[in-house]
Amino acid sequence: MSSTAPKDSLQTHYDAQVTALQGGRFKDPFSFLGAHAYKNGYEIRVYLPAAKNVNIIINDKKVIAKRYNSSDLFITTSNEMPTQPYKCNVEYANSALCFYDEYSFASSLDTDAMYLFNEGSLEHAYKHLGAHFINQQGVDGVRFCVWAPNAASVSVIGEFNLWQANRHYMRFHPACGVWELFIAGLQPDTCYKFSIVTQQGDVLEKADPFAFKMQQAPGTASVLQQQATPISLSDSELKNRQKRNHIDAPVSIYEVHLGSWQRAEENRYLSYSELADKLVNYTLEMGFTHIQLMPISEYPFDGSWGYQPVGLFAPTSRFGDYSSFKYFVQQCHKANLGVLLDWVPGHFPSDPHGLHHFDGTHLFEHADIRQGFHPDWNTYIYNYDRPEVKSFLISNAMYWLEQFGLDGLRVDAVASMLYLDYSRKEGEWVANCYGGRENLGAIECLKQVNLRSYKNNQGIMMVAEESTAWPGVTQSVDHNGLGFGYKWNMGWMNDSLHYMQHDPLYRQHHHHEMTFSMVYAFSENYILPLSHDEVVHGKGSLIEKMPGDDWQKFANLRAYYAFMWAHPGKKLLFMGGEIAQRKEWDHNHSIDWHLLEHKSHRGIQNTVQALNTVYQKSPALYELDSSPAGFEWIDNNNNEQSIFSFVRYAKNAHDFIVVVANFTPVSYQEYEIGVPAAGKYKVILNTDDDAFFGSGIKVTANKNATVSSVKASVHGFSHSIKIAMGGLTTIYLQKVEDE
Repeated sequence: MSSTAPKDSLQTHYDAQVTALQGGRFKDPFSFLGAHAYKNGYEIRVYLPAAKNVNIIINDKKVIAKRYNSSDLFITTSNEMPTQPYKCNVEYANSALCFYDEYSFASSLDTDAMYLFNEGSLEHAYKHLGAHFINQQGVDGVRFCVWAPNAASVSVIGEFNLWQANRHYMRFHPACGVWELFIAGLQPDTCYKFSIVTQQGDVLEKADPFAFKMQQAPGTASVLQQQATPISLSDSELKNRQKRNHIDAPVSIYEVHLGSWQRAEENRYLSYSELADKLVNYTLEMGFTHIQLMPISEYPFDGSWGYQPVGLFAPTSRFGDYSSFKYFVQQCHKANLGVLLDWVPGHFPSDPHGLHHFDGTHLFEHADIRQGFHPDWNTYIYNYDRPEVKSFLISNAMYWLEQFGLDGLRVDAVASMLYLDYSRKEGEWVANCYGGRENLGAIECLKQVNLRSYKNNQGIMMVAEESTAWPGVTQSVDHNGLGFGYKWNMGWMNDSLHYMQHDPLYRQHHHHEMTFSMVYAFSENYILPLSHDEVVHGKGSLIEKMPGDDWQKFANLRAYYAFMWAHPGKKLLFMGGEIAQRKEWDHNHSIDWHLLEHKSHRGIQNTVQALNTVYQKSPALYELDSSPAGFEWIDNNNNEQSIFSFVRYAKNAHDFIVVVANFTPVSYQEYEIGVPAAGKYKVILNTDDDAFFGSGIKVTANKNATVSSVKASVHGFSHSIKIAMGGLTTIYLQKVEDE
């Protein structure tokens, strides 16, 4: 080297630094690279692999940098410390580039935010960690930020540096365990990762946990994206959201897997934009109030249906980019259609570019396999006791709710989070500090997610898929609950489906399976689900669960749906259920829409549409879903005929609907039931109607479809009515006129 070479006393030090830089392991690049005091002036050091010649442009002056020995370290001296970021003018074998030196920029890390992140209370970590287009010291570029406290070295790698780990070493902030680097001049849609050297010397290439976009599988890189402007809901949209998600609102949810609801030519996915037209219109036509999307956070494996996400902040690129998903949500808002998103904070997959063993240690997951691994799903469990993990999950919930103005999140597999012994045998789990099986960290995390979600997002709903009898799932956190707005009623789903699968001849012996749900119906705010889980893995489709010949199968399903829509609790139906899909759900193919060529299948579709219409028009069917005042049995003991009859009341007790469900193929010309008041009762739904592919038995001969009560004591009521009723039929009657 020339006269700029350090003295022999420093030679060893410089050689050691060069060796470390070459080797791709350098923990504190700003201590050596960039501008530093040297002798009576300053020395500027840049490390540029494959560079032939380097000039440094300082305050518009070009200074030649000399190569240190035969390395890729270039050094120049200056009489003054650069006051602004300086540029490197670099000549390579086949090109020349001019760019800002990354090590001439000060740190822009928000230390207050990092304090909250380390504390477990940073609600918007995605605004600080990850990759963000910013203006730093008057220069446009990207600030990269990643939490990897135990790493020996971290670099940004990407298309912009030919994926070289020894080019963009990041600055380490030991106080918060975060690495940071600003790189000028980068463009959106550029791929990148973090190259992480562990303390053991292993090199891990990790996707950005906070990336807003990721490559579609089999690609594993993160993709630079401008932070999009969040959807801003107008006052009227906020009011609509609050109204449609309220406990006294009609909530009928259409659960959808975007990849298989409908396919285009050559089995191509529909884009978010196409779905914004087709799916939104169809959902509205069917009378549903909400769409619930199965997880869309980026996931590598199609067969996981999104339940093993790797990019929690990235809408999957299978169906388009961030903007097109935003358009989809906006179209839902315009149609006053609620949008719920399936959210998966319970586990994450083992993909090497994901969160597992992120910095060479068990950073996001528990180190103890008895706490950190799901044997059922071959996935890893978040360490909910770790404050930074809590910040990560809270922020992720905030991201989806606030960026897209969603109606809420359906939280997957809550039971697996609550219990330390979930799906584990004795000796395969670790008790909490009190010797119990409750996962205290997960409980606190869920409470914080719910508290902050409701606080920051007016009128949303947080929904728990919780399959046990855990108390207070929908109680407020202040009253020692988990703070959810709704809980899936898995007990009702299991019992009622079990009942329906019995041959009608034997249903009399299982009568309680249809009545037991009313013992606990008002202990939580429930949603009645017939979800995707019930039509996969050999369970058969809903129509194929029904006993009897083909006509009876359809009659059973219609009667069951009408029973469900009348039962206390909000409703959820998985796509395909509304057309009586015969095959089990297959995520690789569209629903069998061709079935609608058959009257039987159109009959089911018409039934669901009619149920949703009647439901939304009838406050008695939804206003008091969570109150005992909204329900009264007429006869819950008629197991011999397998007939159930009850009343649903609105807040106005004079507004009520009588429901009769006959679950045997036997029809009746004069079936007598007690009614709460004298008057005329109008048939507002009969699943045996011709339009539904029923037998067409009329409930009453009256041309106005009304039947008048008589003063006769039946079922403990002073008045009664007599109706005709087809086999395997559910009937709704509404009192329309006093006498």
